[in-house]
Amino acid sequence: MASHFVTRIAARLVAAAGLAVNAYVHADLAAEHDPVVATLSEGTLFRVEAALAALAALLVLLWRRPASDAFACIVAGGGLVLLLLYRYVDVGRLGPLPGMYDPAWTGEKKLAALAQAVTVVATGYLLLTRPRTLARHRR
Repeated sequence: MASHFVTRIAARLVAAAGLAVNAYVHADLAAEHDPVVATLSEGTLFRVEAALAALAALLVLLWRRPASDAFACIVAGGGLVLLLLYRYVDVGRLGPLPGMYDPAWTGEKKLAALAQAVTVVATGYLLLTRPRTLARHRR
């Protein structure tokens, strides 16, 4: 029981660290992506990703509920899917979104992808190993 508790705490710390790295990378790169514009700039989308990742990191650490774990998993997983999509597919402009195809694997892109993947694994663990409530356990 104690080892399960420690493992869950470690998973929370790993998830928060992955989200923090993701937030940092996106915030750091946002300005250089401002010139890629449709209705929204790619820089603005990077800032939104950074803000969502920072919020998810705080929630995973401070509000230890399945909803916060799911939110963190969605933020990291969604970011990873989009990173890989725009790395391998030239989707072009979609409505207000600019064309964001970028086939290069930069150091920052690799770091963001790794941080997002680690976060998905850590939050997936948290979601799949939730402790049962006392009421459920008594049945």
